[in-house]
Amino acid sequence: MWGRREMLIATVGGLAGLGIAAILGGRRVGRPAAHDLFGTAVVVTDEKLGAGAVSSGVPLLPVPPVTGSRDAPVRSWGKPLPYPIVIADRRNNRLLEVTPEKRIVWEFPSPDLGSYRGNEDVNFSPDGRLLAVSEEDSYNIHFVDYDKRALVWSFGIPDVKGSAAGLLNYPDDAHILEDGMVITADARNCRVLIIDPRTKRVVTEWGKPRRCQHEPPRHFDYPDGVVPLNNGDILVTETRGSWISRITRAGRLVWSVVAPGVSHAADAFPTSDGQVIVADSSKPGRIVIFDPVSQRVTWDYEAKAGAAMLDHPSLARELPGTGDIIVADTLRERVAVIDRRSKDIVWQYGVTDEKGHVPGYLNSPDGFDIDIFRNWEGTRSVRS
Repeated sequence: MWGRREMLIATVGGLAGLGIAAILGGRRVGRPAAHDLFGTAVVVTDEKLGAGAVSSGVPLLPVPPVTGSRDAPVRSWGKPLPYPIVIADRRNNRLLEVTPEKRIVWEFPSPDLGSYRGNEDVNFSPDGRLLAVSEEDSYNIHFVDYDKRALVWSFGIPDVKGSAAGLLNYPDDAHILEDGMVITADARNCRVLIIDPRTKRVVTEWGKPRRCQHEPPRHFDYPDGVVPLNNGDILVTETRGSWISRITRAGRLVWSVVAPGVSHAADAFPTSDGQVIVADSSKPGRIVIFDPVSQRVTWDYEAKAGAAMLDHPSLARELPGTGDIIVADTLRERVAVIDRRSKDIVWQYGVTDEKGHVPGYLNSPDGFDIDIFRNWEGTRSVRS
């Protein structure tokens, strides 16, 4: 369990402060940086900058204490959305948490576009006190202290891609493991890394740069997601070929299967009954739940046109308690809940096909996590 949090934050916070200050120096956003540690500098385009450093402008209340856990979540709000969600609002360069009533209760705008920009996946630590954030086209990953709303650790050099020590190339997905290590899919280096945040040393490396082929865990073909399972195993998603693999922490392959009917697999997750849910990041997009043993599809969602159609969904998960499906519908600017039985969209945050950053709007939402740790429901009586 994450019993060393205070020590970890103190240590990695100091490292992050030193690292960011040393790395950024006088760099100006929009210009290529010098080559560092044999990496390649990347020009920051207007697309990568998105809307800049924006905020909803909503006054925020004090953060409730952590009273829930993954084994014993706080009280559910029920259908259609049982818990608040933290959204990685990618091109608004911010994280924000919205309740089932669509109120913004927590927000983390970019503190510095040079060091924090394009957050595309976000995941709570096992104790709910940190958020692991990956930034693909900024080439780094971060920890955000939830209570302090502060960036406390980073790995990778902003806007420098590479495979040498301390460098990443399109890191997609990051999770903090039970023992405090952080795992990330270093997608374009075709490898999965487990990093010790205290030392910033890679302690496990599966796959090799420039060896992009499906042969897990020795080699991977553009890994897109890495998700820790309850027993410590890791679920790895490969974009090319839509392979989903289960690998033990010791590096033993348990199984590896192609996600059925999926052309561009994105961030597979486990379901409560041991199956796998995966989004097909295509247009029209699709969501599939399948049994990895029989490879039989047990549930799917696909709409060919209209308001129900998904456009490059980047993440789909089963909601705890209700069993309904939540999806980041990235290019339609929304996060939506789909009723598992009727297959109707029954809740969404974001205005379909419209970008924005004021309350109710998103800009390329790419990831989310479910806040089962804090009881935000009690704030309804003190907020209009």
